Amino acid sequence: MATLYTHAESNIRKTWLYVTFFFLFIIALGWLISYLLQTSVILWIAVVLSVLMSFFSYWYSDKIVLAMAKAKPIEKQDNPEFYRIVENLAITAGLPLPKIYIINEAQPNAFATGRNPKHAVVAVTRGLLERLDRVELEGVIAHELSHIGNKDVLLSTIIVVLVGVVVIMTDFFFRISFWGGFGGRNRQGGGGIMILIALALAILAPLFAILIKLAISRKREFLADASGALLTRYPEGLARALEKISQDSKPLKSANDATAHLYFVNPFRGEEKKSWLHKLFTTHPPVGERTKALRDLKV
Repeated sequence: MATLYTHAESNIRKTWLYVTFFFLFIIALGWLISYLLQTSVILWIAVVLSVLMSFFSYWYSDKIVLAMAKAKPIEKQDNPEFYRIVENLAITAGLPLPKIYIINEAQPNAFATGRNPKHAVVAVTRGLLERLDRVELEGVIAHELSHIGNKDVLLSTIIVVLVGVVVIMTDFFFRISFWGGFGGRNRQGGGGIMILIALALAILAPLFAILIKLAISRKREFLADASGALLTRYPEGLARALEKISQDSKPLKSANDATAHLYFVNPFRGEEKKSWLHKLFTTHPPVGERTKALRDLKV
């Protein structure tokens, strides 16, 4: 158990280190753009946009995600056995019972969403209920409840907002530079250089921001696996679920790039390649790495 707690605490520290670095990256980017534009207005615009995006994401992101997934709520009488599994694990985790949604898709998968534990949602596909046995299902639900308990949903919202701010800032900077909006610097003949800088920022800054977001997402998956194993006291159940789900070839029609990172495993089939470049742009760690980490745990 000590090993598991050490693993979880290490992941938390690394995740918040990424977040801190992300904030510093945005501050540095804002300073550079303000310097090149010779105005601090861009920083104020970025602050206002980030506040508005944060507010909207905090209150409405769960509803948007559930609508995109075409998830439907269920009550205890609709599936008593599954409802009791979620109920028992929520009690064990010390969490309020989340709302339960079903996605009418054949691919076994699941995700958690909601702005905080009191307003949390666990959504599972029909295929998950059909393919997994009770022990495997408990492992998946424990994983999703761990995302709720670890505040991963709020963290994901923060990261999405930060990436959005970077994209908006660099796009604005590129448009201003292209149309010669640098005042004195342009008149001194530096317009061409500024356009090149703007083009580089427009391409590299959002790419770098997305890589940070994906790295954080992968860290949180490892942490949720470890926390879920602690919750059930049976890492093998979660490891078996991962293997069984990853081997299923059915597509998840309601998934898209915006929501892929929320799911228990990558919902896009046929994209589990091994190249280092592909790993950079995946939202989930390779299943083999996750199962190995689970089987190395001592609970």
